[in-house]
Amino acid sequence: MINSKFSYLWRNGKNPKFVYYGINYLRLVIPKFFFRIRLKKEFTKLDRFADKEYIMRRVNYYNQLDKGYLSTIYNDWENELIPLKRQPMCKQKVYFFDTFEYTRWFPQYLKWKLCPGDLVSVPKVPSIVKSRPLVAGNENSVIMKLDKVRHFIFVKDEKSFAEKKDMIVFRGKIGLPGTNGFKENRYRFLEKYWGHPMCNLGEIKGRHPNKQWIVEKMTLRQHLDYKFILSLEGNDVASNLKWVMSSNSLAVMPRPTCETWFMEGRLIPDYHYVEIKPDFSDLEERLNYYITHPQKAEEIIAHAHEYVEQFKDPEREKLVSLFVLKKYFEETNSMRF
Repeated sequence: MINSKFSYLWRNGKNPKFVYYGINYLRLVIPKFFFRIRLKKEFTKLDRFADKEYIMRRVNYYNQLDKGYLSTIYNDWENELIPLKRQPMCKQKVYFFDTFEYTRWFPQYLKWKLCPGDLVSVPKVPSIVKSRPLVAGNENSVIMKLDKVRHFIFVKDEKSFAEKKDMIVFRGKIGLPGTNGFKENRYRFLEKYWGHPMCNLGEIKGRHPNKQWIVEKMTLRQHLDYKFILSLEGNDVASNLKWVMSSNSLAVMPRPTCETWFMEGRLIPDYHYVEIKPDFSDLEERLNYYITHPQKAEEIIAHAHEYVEQFKDPEREKLVSLFVLKKYFEETNSMRF
């Protein structure tokens, strides 16, 4: 068992966390001064990008704050913001590290609010978040690329759609009924399709009362043996959606209810992914359609790859992140850069 755990850690296909933490602890010792004196120069790089209008559309998508909106929320919201220099290390350190990569560029007296964790509600004050619900009136949720070591993984899939098994695969956490970690939608799916000949499903945490659902973990590469990969939301979004859409398999899921830096709200059903009903009742019909219409499947895969490409340019991702924060501070601190 120990050997199998080490083998999984080595071959699972996910981002190595020891590399992530090593880089980020190193960032803490570099003086912020070196970044702040270069901030204005960073912003001028926008003019070098041929797609600068696209960049600013993304900035305004993530950050929808404006002075007119802020004047309508309760007057005391500014007192709930704290200076950047007083931001403590979060319990989940990734939220601190992933914001610090960009906040270190700004004057540390500027005030903000960071809401770490998997959010499915809108904060009452303008806040930096990883996820927000796809509802009207979510302007207070300003999205940044957080927990990216877990969420932003892409794969190079060398197996074509035609070579894969005519099945759908799912590995994930379900949690215990009655607890905060319980994913009711995943429970309903396994309850409905456990043992179905077109499904390879399983709970990986090992705490679920239905012991027959508990299975060994699979590497990302092993998932790619299947034509279809289930992407079901957990606490917020489906964390596997990014790498599934970069593969030659089809992401299968109901329409998303939350979004992150991946802009799940902009995904088009049956164009970027295969949509199924929230009660999952049409799953077999949808799978069989794409098995018998492989050209339609290939079209969705091509559209998914095209969508994923927009997140692969590190310099552009950095610039978008800095502009998101710039707009946040200008709207909440009345600061111009």
